[in-house]
Amino acid sequence: MLYSHDTFGLGHLRRNLAIARQLLAMPGRFEVLLLTGSPMQDSWPLPPGLTVRALPPVVKLGDEHYGPRDHAKNFALLKGHREALILEAALSFRPDVFLVDHAPIGMGGELLPTLALLQEDYPDTRLVLGMRDIIDAPAATRQVWQEQGIHDILERVYDRVLVYGREDWFDVVASYEIPEPVARKIRYCGYVCNDPSPESIAPALPPVLSGRQRVLITVGGGGDGACIIEAYLQALREHGGFGCQSLIVPGPLMDPTERARLEAMAAECQDTHFIDGATDMLPLMGECSLVIAMAGYNTSSEILSLGCKAILVPRARPRAEQRLRSEMLARFGLVDRVDPDGDLVEQLGRLVPHALDIEDRHRTPFPLEGAARVAEELLALCPRSEAMLEA
Repeated sequence: MLYSHDTFGLGHLRRNLAIARQLLAMPGRFEVLLLTGSPMQDSWPLPPGLTVRALPPVVKLGDEHYGPRDHAKNFALLKGHREALILEAALSFRPDVFLVDHAPIGMGGELLPTLALLQEDYPDTRLVLGMRDIIDAPAATRQVWQEQGIHDILERVYDRVLVYGREDWFDVVASYEIPEPVARKIRYCGYVCNDPSPESIAPALPPVLSGRQRVLITVGGGGDGACIIEAYLQALREHGGFGCQSLIVPGPLMDPTERARLEAMAAECQDTHFIDGATDMLPLMGECSLVIAMAGYNTSSEILSLGCKAILVPRARPRAEQRLRSEMLARFGLVDRVDPDGDLVEQLGRLVPHALDIEDRHRTPFPLEGAARVAEELLALCPRSEAMLEA
């Protein structure tokens, strides 16, 4: 059973689907149930055999502060409903392994009743936390974990902690001051990247003139990406179109009014197109000479897997996660980055022509096998794994 709280964007859903796809690729090994609060789960391509149960969606209003996506609903009642749904799923599914994504106690502590139930009444169930390497600024993460008693939860409740990253790039034990008993439970799995999805349908792309380069602008779910697209369009106009074709993926969560405003701006730019229905970014990235994107975990992993030339424009707030990730990857020479507190138009106007002038279309790709490593770790933890392997 997989839990994904999904309070903003598409990142948690996409990462869990990548892991679920790997689990289901092991014939006869796993049945997989995904609990997700993503509002996009009904319209996103799902791997065959995956069972999904929706949790009422919530939105993040600030650090550890949430509210209902539907503002007419009472948050306390909605949270209680989510807790009941998670408990019911655990009782009916009776998982051998429960993989919790990112939030050790769930959104607002909603997992605590289920964790207590599984630990007391189903002690054979293995409880596993899967976490990004970079959560937030280390000091901020340490403070939240101290306030919520996370180190104690990880020591008393969880059997394993899987880190979706590389220890030599970001050491979570040192950064978050994780005590030794918990550190012994940690396994680094590498970066979890979506493979090209056979369930997705590639959107039709406009024809491009011979010798003309394509630039892809993607802002994840799009909930807070309008400013990036606007800055790119302004830079595009100031620099005569950069001599390229521009493909803009606004994301399914962008406000319709914002999108309409940006489409009107794009209509004034030569060879600039909005692309809809793109649920799998890998084929699109492969068609482009340059990717301009936010610095979310999944998008960054996909860029690394393909070796795309990329300019990352990190989200500045409320978390420092994207800023830290873009700084790390730029330090390694894997991407270019924009300072989100600086003049985005000026920076893009300077960086885009430089990136397009570089002769090599791609940098060196990284093989990212994190999802497969996660599946192997979960199989090894499964109480029935030996019997399954002998069958």
